[in-house]
Amino acid sequence: MANRRAHEGAAAAVPDSVLVVIPTYNERDNIEPVVRRLLDATPAAHVLVVDDGSPDGTGAVADRLAAADERITVLHRTAKAGLGAAYVAGFEWALSRSYEAVVEMDADGSHAPEDLPRLLEMLGPDGASADVVLGSRYVPGGQTVNWPWYREFLSRGANVYAKLALGVGIHDITAGYRVYRREVLEAVELHDVASQGYCFQVDLAWRAVAAGFRVVEVPITFVERENGSSKMSGEVVREALVRVTQWGVQRRGGQVWGLLRGRR
Repeated sequence: MANRRAHEGAAAAVPDSVLVVIPTYNERDNIEPVVRRLLDATPAAHVLVVDDGSPDGTGAVADRLAAADERITVLHRTAKAGLGAAYVAGFEWALSRSYEAVVEMDADGSHAPEDLPRLLEMLGPDGASADVVLGSRYVPGGQTVNWPWYREFLSRGANVYAKLALGVGIHDITAGYRVYRREVLEAVELHDVASQGYCFQVDLAWRAVAAGFRVVEVPITFVERENGSSKMSGEVVREALVRVTQWGVQRRGGQVWGLLRGRR
């Protein structure tokens, strides 16, 4: 596929307008401190909280924050439809406005808001600037803190499997802390992204690479949540395994077909 980098052959500009999309479901105790830390670290950023009808009152807390700060907006959804669907809704909201960069960030505090300026710097004005920036746990300098061994084992295994199956050189393709240039989200056909769980991260990163965009990983420290419960489940893991396997088979099939056609 042709390279679609918006700034190919020219100097890239640091985005003037940044929207941080934070999906929530039962994150009442976490959303306020995360948002306050985020706006302290990046005062020029705007925040969109996408709440999937949290029964614990997360949406009401977010509404209170939005009423006190014009940089904060809340998008209320009526039901829990999955992480992927929440992000797609947030991305479409951003694309309908003038934001130049869109950020994914968890609401549980595992992604340090103080790291965001470093991620945004990678969209800077030099010719080697990134189109997608991943906050990576598995590059030199990256780490996890207070994670159970089995969670890290599962995460590392999933990343190795995806890397081999899809043939992409990304060490932490499941990373959920990332920045996209607007042009990436416009090009990857969000309506076709079917993944609902954490496989959504793999799907979008792979689409970005296939479309010729430059993906860069920046080391971060991922800290296990202190409040609330993880949204990881057996169903989420199964979805990721099945979809990555399907994509890998399709990729290999396409390569074989290309070789056969080349020999004719």
